[in-house]
Amino acid sequence: MNAFLIIILIILIGDYVLGLVVDSLNVKHLKTDLPEAFSGYYDGEKYGKSQQYLKENTRFDLITGSITTPAVILFILLGGFNWVDLWARSLAWGPIATGLVFVAILLFGSQILSLPFSIYSTFVIEEKYGFNKTTPKTFVLDLLKGWLLAVVIGAPVFSAILWFFGQTGTMAWVYCWVALTGIQIFLMFIAPVVIMPIFNKFVPLEEGELKKAIEDYAEKQGFKMKGVFSMDGSKRSTKSNAFFTGFGRFRRIVLFDTLISKHTTEELVSILAHEMGHYKKKHILKSVIISILSTGLMFYILSIFMNNPGLFSAFQMDHVSIYASLLFFGFLYAPIEMILSIFGNMLSRRHEYEADAWAVRTYHRPQSMIAALKKLSVDNLSNLTPHPLKVFLSYSHPPVLERIRAIQGRRGTAR
Repeated sequence: MNAFLIIILIILIGDYVLGLVVDSLNVKHLKTDLPEAFSGYYDGEKYGKSQQYLKENTRFDLITGSITTPAVILFILLGGFNWVDLWARSLAWGPIATGLVFVAILLFGSQILSLPFSIYSTFVIEEKYGFNKTTPKTFVLDLLKGWLLAVVIGAPVFSAILWFFGQTGTMAWVYCWVALTGIQIFLMFIAPVVIMPIFNKFVPLEEGELKKAIEDYAEKQGFKMKGVFSMDGSKRSTKSNAFFTGFGRFRRIVLFDTLISKHTTEELVSILAHEMGHYKKKHILKSVIISILSTGLMFYILSIFMNNPGLFSAFQMDHVSIYASLLFFGFLYAPIEMILSIFGNMLSRRHEYEADAWAVRTYHRPQSMIAALKKLSVDNLSNLTPHPLKVFLSYSHPPVLERIRAIQGRRGTAR
């Protein structure tokens, strides 16, 4: 049997088994007794509901993986990629256009396969636990908008990568790296004003106590921004969040409307002080640099496997091509990506602690920060006691109880 095929099958099956084991451990790690820190925030019924929410999502993920993983394996073993490639080549549109057709068909097929699961998750599970606010119309429009962005942004970027690898020889990976880095940075600047408004409505925060408190804090910290906005997150879900977006004078503070309705002014400023801490501690810049370096590593390794006959034989391909090389390489790169994501999550969790500390040190209201974290966890039915292995592999934020203990451990936690 082809060595590349064996490796790919091990990767696919191994990823499925690892997810099964970790998720099972995570569910078994649930504690029936409510943590003392959440007394007065969770009642017994809602705490039980949060655990049921985790169990149901875990079962659903298991079912999803049990269907999609064998489907992908069968598609490989039955030569499905070659069927798609032969049809795309029959159009005789040239290598770049053929590559776009090849990838478009596969992406569309993948989305069709995942669509029933997405519908069930949104309109059954999220609805059952009181989160879903997405209408069928919004759901369909989100799909169409996603496809539009794929055509407007994804297709030109993919075409450029194909051109570089087809025309610039052994240094193609460097050109692709530089070009993609430039595009990513450009998108970071335009996303807040061009891309994000396609999906959500952003309204400047109305004059009042909250806006003044935010602006006063930002001014004290020397934090320049474009403005403070409310986002209509409630059109899709009752879950809450807040974030900063953009760079330089284009930076925006964004609050979900669901967040504003559930928190006090001091809690909201604490949340935003945390987000501001990420900027002040240069976490965003560090993440961008790491992302750029990771992209360079990916393109370099890709250049080694480009047009590899053994890899194409594993997928039963009649023709070798640059566009298929890009896709097939993704299967081999998955373990490296997983390792990088583990280290990335470790760094992210460290950054979260640092941002919490910044918020407490500069806003001087640790109890408001703690209250905000508790409310967010309760409103989102977060798992309060995740298994350490689950945290290690996939948590970008520390468990909420650990964040609270870290804040309480700082001097001056009393207001």
